[in-house]
Amino acid sequence: MMKAEELVTFVTTDIAAITRGRAVAAADLPGALTRGVGWVPANLSLTPFDEIASPNPFGSSGDLRLMPDPEAGVRIEGLGGRTPLHFYHSDITNLDGTPWEGCVRSMLKAAVADLERLGLRVIAAFEQEFQILGASWPAAPSFALSAQRRADPFGPLLMAALGAAGCAPECFLPEYGRDQFEIVCGPSGAVQAADRAVTIREITRELAATMGWKASFCPKTDPDGVGNGVHIHLSLTDLEGNPVTFDAARPGRLSVKAGSFAAGIVRHMAALTALAAPSAVSYQRLKPHHWSASWTTLGEKDREATLRICPTSERPGHDPSRSFNMEFRAADATASPHLALAMLIRAGLEGVRDGLDTPPIVKGDPDEMSAEDRARLGIRRLPASLPEALTALEHDRVVCGWMSPTFLECWKGMRLKEMEIVSGLDDAELCRRYAGVY
Repeated sequence: MMKAEELVTFVTTDIAAITRGRAVAAADLPGALTRGVGWVPANLSLTPFDEIASPNPFGSSGDLRLMPDPEAGVRIEGLGGRTPLHFYHSDITNLDGTPWEGCVRSMLKAAVADLERLGLRVIAAFEQEFQILGASWPAAPSFALSAQRRADPFGPLLMAALGAAGCAPECFLPEYGRDQFEIVCGPSGAVQAADRAVTIREITRELAATMGWKASFCPKTDPDGVGNGVHIHLSLTDLEGNPVTFDAARPGRLSVKAGSFAAGIVRHMAALTALAAPSAVSYQRLKPHHWSASWTTLGEKDREATLRICPTSERPGHDPSRSFNMEFRAADATASPHLALAMLIRAGLEGVRDGLDTPPIVKGDPDEMSAEDRARLGIRRLPASLPEALTALEHDRVVCGWMSPTFLECWKGMRLKEMEIVSGLDDAELCRRYAGVY
């Protein structure tokens, strides 16, 4: 019997949040790490449903390289008898090696570098929810040990695989929704955090497939079901790694700089939602009273706030400054994690640069407030549909300015084509169509 050749894939996770790439033989890896593999500009215009938006800025012209990051390799073996899952997160470059304007990973690196010029770094982590589809197991209560054990050995194998991949998994739990789970990983620098988000999705899907299931990170797999969110946790340090987010004497315990960072995000929250929740199905999830996000609010310990100040342990002797963070709750897995995080950093950076005051920390349900109180607090409804989100992005010239005109043209064109493809589907069909991809 012929022995299978191990393949190593150089991957990019594009603006449709699909991880795509090209593979080389593992034996050729040393040379391939320095030369990369070819890539095509029009690939960025691929919708989640594998139709290239047309027209797009590229057509059939142009050539690029996928250049693997030697520090961002993942290799997992022993999953269901399959060949090793082996890939490298990669940057898309021009032929001369400079960053391509459509590379979201390079956009994140640039945002990180600009924030560092202000003496700050972002520490981030992605908390991700998903559902198992196709399993034939008995019903179990939410959060119950029995819900975790009925899937055994899925949880233990997933934690082991993520640990081997360097994702620093911290917690695996059965969630509130039907056959829903959540995986939480430890904090890291911004680029590594976004890479980890992708790695977690791919390993989770791979492991589920070996068991005959499908793991779906789709924001809604059923219009009447619970949504799957991606919660992006953020904190700030100085360039020496000292935490600078926490100040016990200030509102919400946010330091002056962290408050300004939060204010930048709140100011551009509607446009940011277009980039962090960029699909038609995203807005099945972003509804009031769904424990997701629906208003432009900064809240403290409130899971309906779009930007939430997270609690810390209050046990004696605990230093809260090292665990204190904020959580952006409007994102989902139809968004590129690199692009979503890049834009959050850009917004926060602008807030720090402009010296914005900490936004009002909203308490209570905005739905129950008067229009006057919402206006006084600066609370607005987030976009309730993808067309509304596209309009919000188009009207925010500052956010649009953080992306090149070519990239923005491509992003908008792809989303318009995506909307065309799913137009006419009812809510249930829409959820099924996206669940089949994500």
